[in-house]
Amino acid sequence: MVYWLVSIPAPPAEADACWNSLQEDTTYQSDLSVNFHFKVPDFRVGTLDTLLGLSDDLLKVNSSVEGTVNKIRRQLFELQSSAVSGGGGEEAEEAGSGAALVEGTSPVDYLQHFEWQEAKFPVKRPLKQTIGAITDVIQALDDDLKLRTTEYTQLKTQLQGVLRKRTGSLAVRDLSDVVGPETLVDTENLVTLLVVVPRSSVPEFFKVYETLVDFGVVPRSAALAAEDAEHSVLRVVLFRRAADDFKAAARAKGFTAKEVAADAEAAKGNAEAVQRLRATLEAKRAEFEAWCAASYSEAFGSWIHVLAVRLFVESILRYGLPPQFVPVLMRPNPKHVSKLRKLLASKYAGVGSQFYGGEGGQETDIYPYVSFTLAIEERGA
Repeated sequence: MVYWLVSIPAPPAEADACWNSLQEDTTYQSDLSVNFHFKVPDFRVGTLDTLLGLSDDLLKVNSSVEGTVNKIRRQLFELQSSAVSGGGGEEAEEAGSGAALVEGTSPVDYLQHFEWQEAKFPVKRPLKQTIGAITDVIQALDDDLKLRTTEYTQLKTQLQGVLRKRTGSLAVRDLSDVVGPETLVDTENLVTLLVVVPRSSVPEFFKVYETLVDFGVVPRSAALAAEDAEHSVLRVVLFRRAADDFKAAARAKGFTAKEVAADAEAAKGNAEAVQRLRATLEAKRAEFEAWCAASYSEAFGSWIHVLAVRLFVESILRYGLPPQFVPVLMRPNPKHVSKLRKLLASKYAGVGSQFYGGEGGQETDIYPYVSFTLAIEERGA
């Protein structure tokens, strides 16, 4: 949803009349925009040089803070829409039922009813200190986000690697869960090997497997254990002393022979280890989601405070002292954006042109009034 944060030139005594005139032209007589009062405190102004320097800084700070807000929002909704599947362990995309809130309300409601947090950012404190404090908070959030994202991604990758061994192609997966331990011969002298063979080569394997080593393979012991679209797994019993030679001979033929321990407890332990890893990942996901929710609220609120300071600074530089402007939050009708801009340009043309206009972003230079565009995303896009 797109909003414009603007300041309309008007002496304090004419603020109400200016607001009413704007409402009449943009809302009552037409459907150009919905307007909201945007409360900007009476900050300490400082010197002109301070304001000019702050104007340049605010352009960069605003971009940085907005970027962090969007990164946290995207991560939050990715986590909210992801749940570790109880079956394959891959992430199943579901419609996220959560929402990004700012101090318990939606970002749009927070913006439309913005109140400066005096306890957190004292109005009488120099603006440079206020912006410095916000920058420190946002930098800490950004650093923490990177660290948490790395930890969560590593855990997901670890689980995906384990699951690939259990559920991937027979050519690469762990074969311990392909056959039950009770079907494996494992004695002092005999051992069972599982041989992965391309399905097209199974007939050839049955022809040659007994002769791959001399007097090592139990005749007619080969049996199909499992298969997928590309490979078959065959169970072969042979003398333990011939196992290594059989593996080498099979490899020369393009087959892969593997020894699997006939240990039911080990197989059970492997399955339990996967479940523990799933549980660990889900706990990490829930913890990360909670952090993102809290951090989004902090970051979004900080961003709107930066915009309030920026609007004040640019308005002083544009219209001069004492402060003589009306801050307004506008939600333009998407169908009439051009018409609304033309109306505002005509209504406030030339006002404030005798004052120096700070750089403050491209929009400040284009229009005869201070204007910033805000794109408020309430979902994860």
